[in-house]
Amino acid sequence: MPAAAALALGASAQEASEVSAYVDNSYLFLIGGLIVMFMAAGFCMLEAGLVRKKNAAMQSVKNVALFSVAGIMFWLLGYNMAYPGDTVGGWIGIPSFIWSPEEDLATGYAASSDWFFQMVFVATAASIVSGTVAERVKLWPFLMFTAVLTAFIYPVVASWEWGGGALDSQFAFSDFAGSTLVHSTGGWAALVGAIIIGPRAGKFVNGTVHPMPGSNIPLAALGTFILWFGWFGFNGASQLAAGTFDDINSVANIFANTNMAACGGVLGAMVLTGILYKGKIDATMAFNGAIGGLVSITAEPLAPSMGASILIGAIGGMLVVVTVPLLDKLRIDDVVGAIPAHLVCGIWGTMIVPFSYANDIGLNEAGNPSYYGQFVGVAACAIFVSVASAVVWLALKMTTGVRPTEEEEIAGLDKSEIGLEAYPEFS
Repeated sequence: MPAAAALALGASAQEASEVSAYVDNSYLFLIGGLIVMFMAAGFCMLEAGLVRKKNAAMQSVKNVALFSVAGIMFWLLGYNMAYPGDTVGGWIGIPSFIWSPEEDLATGYAASSDWFFQMVFVATAASIVSGTVAERVKLWPFLMFTAVLTAFIYPVVASWEWGGGALDSQFAFSDFAGSTLVHSTGGWAALVGAIIIGPRAGKFVNGTVHPMPGSNIPLAALGTFILWFGWFGFNGASQLAAGTFDDINSVANIFANTNMAACGGVLGAMVLTGILYKGKIDATMAFNGAIGGLVSITAEPLAPSMGASILIGAIGGMLVVVTVPLLDKLRIDDVVGAIPAHLVCGIWGTMIVPFSYANDIGLNEAGNPSYYGQFVGVAACAIFVSVASAVVWLALKMTTGVRPTEEEEIAGLDKSEIGLEAYPEFS
């Protein structure tokens, strides 16, 4: 074969390989994004099941609406804030407005596939807030907060690591799929909202905690399973590539570890509730144990062994059980238990990452995360999200107001905000 023909054949084979990888990687983003998008249904079902029946329609509308707001705000500003061309000291991106795709084979994936995958992540952060402040926040003020969260607060935090910002370049911080960047961000925003908005009417009276059971435990269980399913896209597609032997094996290992962490979270929560509550197993603790285990493994779902993944998830499930009564003692009303599952387990999952690396590829190898770097990331997220969220919540409280009247709250937000009850035959 002539040399020129051989070179041409080699170039053609290389281009075909690049195109194949481009297609595989884009499919990973698209399929992963579709699976993560279905998590919106999981949050909706979980929240609708854990609120009282007089607020179930309101919670359903909130989840559909927040996903819509997140999509538009991430297009207008959020994506270019999370992945800016320039930053101020690596902490605040200088974005351009209105994202549009620029297709290039050299990027390794279709631009819109990446945008879609990143967009469904930001909707997850907003859903966390929705569950915590349920049953005592008006619809439009909540959606205004969601707009700021998805256009600015979450994208800034994401840019620190995934956008090549300060945590990535200066501290060797590592958060594979978002234990801190997504879940703790939503958790801090939810915690600040719960404090500023206050508890539901009648939740804490004369130092006594009054339980307010959810309306539909089977629906909450369905929501838990949907979220569990969605996490395979959440963590698996965060490998960001599937066009090579190593990449697709990594995706498979991430699936396995993610599943085992959820299993560990459920059993850890069930065992601890059985010990603390004289053999009684709280269904909501088991559900949030699964979510806590999933959040815990999200910061590093590839490096740990399957056994370590079970342990990480189990501790996450136990942290949920311990944190729920602590919030009650602090008079912080978290309707669905999102703060323990997403915030507390997000911190735990982030801080245990160096342990996972030490047991897989060696803690002292260059570029591996350190406990110091992980702590800096957790602290930076806590400070920025808490301050920014407080500013927005307080501004809304002093202008539009965030709570319905006590009479409207007691009657249920289905009537006052939606005008349609979820279960009218049971009124």
